[in-house]
Amino acid sequence: MKKKWLSVILSAVLAVGMLAGCSGASEEAAADDSKPSEEAAAPVEEGEATDTIRVGVICSMTGGKAVYGEGAQNAIDMAVEEINAKDGIHVEIVNGGKVVDDASDSKQAVNAYNSLEPEEPDAVVGAFFSSVTLPMAELAAEQDMLLLATGATNYKVTLIGPTIFRNCFIDPYQGKMAAKFAAEQGATKAAIIYAKDDDYSNGLKDAFVENAADNGIEVVYTGECTTKDTDFTAQASQAAASGADFLFYPCFLDTVPLLVQQVRDAGFDGIIMGGDGWDGSDTTGIETYFDNCYFTNHYSSEDTAPEVQNFVSKYTEKYGTDTLNACASLYYDAIYMLVQAAENGGGTDTASLVKGMTGMTFTGVGGTFTLDENGDPEKAVAINTYENGQVKWFTTLQP
Repeated sequence: MKKKWLSVILSAVLAVGMLAGCSGASEEAAADDSKPSEEAAAPVEEGEATDTIRVGVICSMTGGKAVYGEGAQNAIDMAVEEINAKDGIHVEIVNGGKVVDDASDSKQAVNAYNSLEPEEPDAVVGAFFSSVTLPMAELAAEQDMLLLATGATNYKVTLIGPTIFRNCFIDPYQGKMAAKFAAEQGATKAAIIYAKDDDYSNGLKDAFVENAADNGIEVVYTGECTTKDTDFTAQASQAAASGADFLFYPCFLDTVPLLVQQVRDAGFDGIIMGGDGWDGSDTTGIETYFDNCYFTNHYSSEDTAPEVQNFVSKYTEKYGTDTLNACASLYYDAIYMLVQAAENGGGTDTASLVKGMTGMTFTGVGGTFTLDENGDPEKAVAINTYENGQVKWFTTLQP
């Protein structure tokens, strides 16, 4: 990552190069005033791309959430291939084009971020989870590095600094939309089971509770679990006995099949709903248990918008549908957002990208949105359901 002092030196170098009418200058030449400016000009080989954004990408590539990382890798590969096939600004993914693994762990995420430092990227894309993005955002803010978060929905992420942005909605907004949807489906009493050791789960739970009363919903039961739990029978029994007609489970896909099965086995036949963390949940063998289940998401593959259908058709042709999830769409859009930021800001260096990203209005797979003063988008929320265990678009809630 380029430190602040390095940015200053580079700016001075560029200024010298422009005054001398050169295409560029090295730091060594800038430091030695005795060298004539023409010696500092770096020759450009014919056909060499000079307007290239160097991007580091971080996501979960191992463990129970590896399906997200696989989708991210496929999506950035596809986006880069498309972008670099055209004239204009190009994109280079550092680390040999590979996504760096954060292992869904905050310490590993810091290691992943720091591992990019020797590569000197102009921007970093990631990560998909709030708990691993928050410590990376702290580092990025200290270094004036542009960090474009994808699925990190914790509202605190972009408040850390002016170089932090995201292309996903935030937890308070997602929780608000979940409460709105529950009311629209006629729910009046809600039970909640959430993972107390997870920022994402806490954020969605808090937002849902905050908006429940305004939507005529009484929260009649709140149960705690952890991200490592596999036995939810106690919470399931209490939720079923609470008289609730709606159950909110804002946790990630690895535990969703277990929770849904145990809640249904406990006799609960009302709506079960989750957040975008449900995307990619395995319903194999328990397809009927997912009847009357829903989750909020960043897009639907069934959306008829040209941007969506173009993405879905190309992705499916290249990689199939197993990793065609919202994570893939968000990383795909993120790469295109960086290109637009370079165009808006007039350059591919970090400062220009930050300038071009600030207040950006963007249209992509995730719809059309404008980044607000915090770098957050307020965007439409897709509501997905299940038919025979397969994810199906149900409706879209507008901002």
